[in-house]
Formats: sequence, structure tokens, C-alpha cells
Amino acid sequence: MRRTSSGCSTAPSPHPAGSAIVATASGSASLPLRRRIRHHYRYSFRDPRRERLFLSSLGFDLGAISARVVTHMIRRGIGPFHNLTPGGRHLHHLVFGIAGLLGTGYAWLLIADSAEEMLASHRLTAFLYGAGSALTLDEFALWLDLEDVYWTRQGRVSVEALMIFGGLLSIGVWGAPFFGAAAREMAKASRTG
Repeated sequence: MRRTSSGCSTAPSPHPAGSAIVATASGSASLPLRRRIRHHYRYSFRDPRRERLFLSSLGFDLGAISARVVTHMIRRGIGPFHNLTPGGRHLHHLVFGIAGLLGTGYAWLLIADSAEEMLASHRLTAFLYGAGSALTLDEFALWLDLEDVYWTRQGRVSVEALMIFGGLLSIGVWGAPFFGAAAREMAKASRTG
């Protein structure tokens, strides 16, 4: 522990960068958990590419889970969701996935050289790319067989397993340092009250 000019004591960060993150005023109160987690996020994703890969993986997993939940709700008549059939033609969510992929691809062409100035845009397009990929791949059986087999065994089992496993694995790979640090901070917070 060392003292700052304001009389607060600080504990060294668990990161090699050596920045002080857990500060206590007169040794009694620590920085809010949210602020400590934000620090670990920024530290874990110093490399913008790693952050974009993580956000894309997160978008993929959330998109896959959302697509499955919404389609199951539509099928069972639960909630406000319903099939979109303009002019009598059913629109599969694959169409929205392809539109999302085309849109994010075009946006990346426009912002590719401006990572520092357009950080929020890079983060958003990475997330949307993952979500668009999930919507597209969720109906992979439709591409493969050129018929709607979504609710058949061949259309469900392999796609669900692939998407959930792939999304979680990817999030874990790209986000492991952040999730480990966040878990340690939450454990500390639960011990201190």
C-alpha cells in the first residue's frame, strides 16, 4: 500500500501496467465495482482488434440466442412477435442477417482507417457483424437444402449446438483476461459487503 497526495491509500493493480485501481479513502471505502470492472475491460482490450473480436463474438452469441428465443415464441404464439409476410412471402431472419452483414461490411469500408477517431463506430459494427452472422447462420439449413427445414430435426440440432458452442467458446477465448479480472473483483466486492 502507498499513500497518495490526497491521503488515500492505493493497492497496486493486478496488472503488470502497475496502475492503481483499488483506492480507499482513509482505508475504508473502495472504488465502485463498476469502475473497477471498467478498468479491467480497458486493460484486457487495449488491443482494438482483440476488443472487436470479443464484441463480434458477443454479438454472435446474443444474436443466436435471440433468434432462437424469438422464433420459439412466434411458433408458440407468445408475446408480440409474429412472422413477417409482406405480400404473402415469408421473410426469414436470414434476410436480416444478410442485410446486417452487407451493412457492416460497407460501414467498415468507410471507417477502416479511423480506429482511434471512430472507436464507438468500430465497436458497434463489430457487435452488429456478430449478430448478423448469427441470424444468417441460424438458417444455414435453409441455404443447404434450399427448403425451410428450420423446425425439423436436421434443421435444429446441429445448428443450435454449433452456434451456442461456437459463440461461448469465442467469447471465452477473446474475453478470458477480462472475465477473470471481473470475477476476481466481484468476489472481492461480495466479501467486503
